[in-house]
Amino acid sequence: MLCRQCEETLPGTGCIKNGVCGKTSELAEKQDLLISTLIELASGDKRCPKCDTFLVDGLFMTLSNTNFDGSKIDALREAVVAKIGDVPIRVKDIQSLDTNDDLRSLKELLLFGLKGLAAYYHHARVLGFEDDSIPAFIRKGLSSLPKALSADELVALNMECGDVGVRCLALLDNANTSTYGVPELTTVSTSVGDRPGILITGHDLKDLEQLLEQTDGLGIDVYTHGEMLPANSYPAFKRYPHLKGNYGGAWYAQKEEFESFNGPIIATTNCVLIPKDSYRDRLFTTGTAGVEGVVHIDDVDGRKDFSKVIELAKGCSPPEPIERNDLTIGFGHSQVLALADKVIDAVKTGAIKRFVVMAGCDGREKSRLYYKEFAQALPKDAVILTAGCAKYRFNDCDLGDIGGIPRLIDAGQCNDCYSLVVIANALADAFGTDVNGLPLSFNISWYEQKAVLVLLSLLKLGVKDIMLGPRLPGFITPNILNVLVDTFGIKANSTVEQDLVILNIE
Repeated sequence: MLCRQCEETLPGTGCIKNGVCGKTSELAEKQDLLISTLIELASGDKRCPKCDTFLVDGLFMTLSNTNFDGSKIDALREAVVAKIGDVPIRVKDIQSLDTNDDLRSLKELLLFGLKGLAAYYHHARVLGFEDDSIPAFIRKGLSSLPKALSADELVALNMECGDVGVRCLALLDNANTSTYGVPELTTVSTSVGDRPGILITGHDLKDLEQLLEQTDGLGIDVYTHGEMLPANSYPAFKRYPHLKGNYGGAWYAQKEEFESFNGPIIATTNCVLIPKDSYRDRLFTTGTAGVEGVVHIDDVDGRKDFSKVIELAKGCSPPEPIERNDLTIGFGHSQVLALADKVIDAVKTGAIKRFVVMAGCDGREKSRLYYKEFAQALPKDAVILTAGCAKYRFNDCDLGDIGGIPRLIDAGQCNDCYSLVVIANALADAFGTDVNGLPLSFNISWYEQKAVLVLLSLLKLGVKDIMLGPRLPGFITPNILNVLVDTFGIKANSTVEQDLVILNIE
């Protein structure tokens, strides 16, 4: 086993016995074998919608904290083998990607970007929005991994992955808003009611939609968790009065929060952990998520039957309260652009002197307290733009506003980083410059492969001087890091005081 695809991987080596995430070496080998088989599928002449589903869902299943069920991994691989035959495997694991450390590093970067791309495309496809060029690039990217390519060729493929990533994020943005409406400014309650509840976590909005439909009028409250928080701002979900609010924070605290919730929990995508025994029998998975021994709810012709979850909920106690402030969300690009004149005037008058993008993923390391300290240390004339679960480090802070413009603008899920790009481009157009010419800084927190895809997308868009932390990716070699630093100005976190100076924030 060698796994170093997430930020928490053991420094210097990667996880070589068991994963920090909890996966065993046996499960890691099954995931490697699935990836190897998907590479052969992508390299062959099989082209069909089912093949695209294998590629997209298979890559997603190997994303960090998504699927811990070896039988599900084996079943998908067997389905691929039935399609292509038992062909020779050329890439067994990341070590066999290339004998040259730097070239292997670039191939790992591409592979992890492809995993993020597949995850976001999966979300769009679930809602019926497709773009054939996206799975076409996934095939191109995977089939390139066994080839002897130069550093320049691999850099070009990574930049193309970023370009396709922008297109995929735009597709998903359109899928979400076309299906559920444009997010509205919304204050989300974090208190609990006196009725039994069902907690839904992850990213899949369609799962939430079906759950709300099936629990309507049954005396059961539904709560969002983690990356599902932004769902509370969509008009389509607001018509369900039993969507009670949000419970808990980011994914890494779920073992304590799921225990105190008392009712059943549905994990829809990545960001699920191997459960404690105290709530294992209340955890359900669906979609690409999976945990060995946990009930999985299958999709049957686009429909999921949550009756087992609902029956269990009826006999459960209400959730125990968790002390958190109510949260204001719904600042997608449409809402922010509606305030564009007000924002531009505030910049021109000097009321707003800096925008800081603090988006990305949260994690369990104590070093991530840095992001709360950084947010609190920003001057009162700075506005934070955020998306993803990184916001849970500081979204309970009272940061105030600037002339009615909130100092914390929450665009939504990690995929809603696209909204931040739209906002930045609109501001750049208004001031006759490019994004790098704005009073705009990037201090990004990363954890897994969706964040890798977002980073590649930002680099392809020409964004420079991104600060990345709390640690730089372990799969990036010193030579490749130097290329990223020299070409794009990538920086590593240090201390709050030093980083404020580096980012030119007074």
